[in-house]
Amino acid sequence: MAKPGRLGVGIIGAGKVGAVLGAALRAAEHAVVGVSAVSDASRERADALLPGVPVLEIQEIVERSELVLLAVPDDALAGLVNGLAKLGAWQPGQLVAHTSGRFGVGVLHPVRAAGSVPLALHPAMTFTGMSLDLTRLLDCTFGVTADAAMLPIAQALVVEMGAEPVAIAEGDRTLYHAALAHGSNHLVTLVAQASQLLRDVGVDAPERMLGPLLRATLENALASGESALTGPVARGDVGTVAAHAEALREYDAGSQGDVLEAYLAMARATARRAESRGLLKADQLEAIRATLEPGGTDSSGPEGSGTDNGPDSWPGSSGPRSPEGP
Repeated sequence: MAKPGRLGVGIIGAGKVGAVLGAALRAAEHAVVGVSAVSDASRERADALLPGVPVLEIQEIVERSELVLLAVPDDALAGLVNGLAKLGAWQPGQLVAHTSGRFGVGVLHPVRAAGSVPLALHPAMTFTGMSLDLTRLLDCTFGVTADAAMLPIAQALVVEMGAEPVAIAEGDRTLYHAALAHGSNHLVTLVAQASQLLRDVGVDAPERMLGPLLRATLENALASGESALTGPVARGDVGTVAAHAEALREYDAGSQGDVLEAYLAMARATARRAESRGLLKADQLEAIRATLEPGGTDSSGPEGSGTDNGPDSWPGSSGPRSPEGP
């Protein structure tokens, strides 16, 4: 016998997110009444994570469901919502939740106009579309947006999936999503670039070399924030930064790569943050900035020493130093 308050849930989009969240809601004893799946991959995912759930047309899913979960790409969301509104599919009192990070409930205006309840439930997690994602949900937060009276419903659904809800204001959704994308997606790019460089200098297993370093760095950054800054930029080692930039310029020229652009952008941002925390003096910051400008690389360093032999050769050596690191 179903528990009181259990919902009939329809999943529109059996991508990596939709299938996993559907499985999590099912584990909370909600009834998944239907799922939409177009590609072979999405059908296989639905079979694996939502066995026995019928694959239905989208409009039929909406008609059957008390909670409709829209797990579609951001750019497809508005068109889908509006299209279903024109068909008169949305029902008064129905809960309609999307999983987009970019949007709040404003994109669900046609849902609200039909008397349905709009919710935005975005998991701050990367998904594989496999069962291991259900375990990851237990250590995950969701960015939740809803009308004040409906926020407890959105929060309760997230808690039932085993995650933690965090309220995000409607006007802050895009910045919220940019923060997550910048931290997560660009981390993958950085790791891929570092792995590529190591592989090209003969390291057979870059992941074994990078893994311990990157895990320690991430843990330190999450625990200590910018106090964890280390490395040649934060130390003011201009000669090393110049040598890096020159080597990467030559590397990219030979491989039509994109590593130098990323290195320069992140080094500039790191230098600004290091200076704001007192790790770099103003003259060190300017020296780093000059080194990072096109044609500004000079591996001899700011005083032409070409080496970093000790404290006396450090620019501004009387200033605070960051911890040692790569």
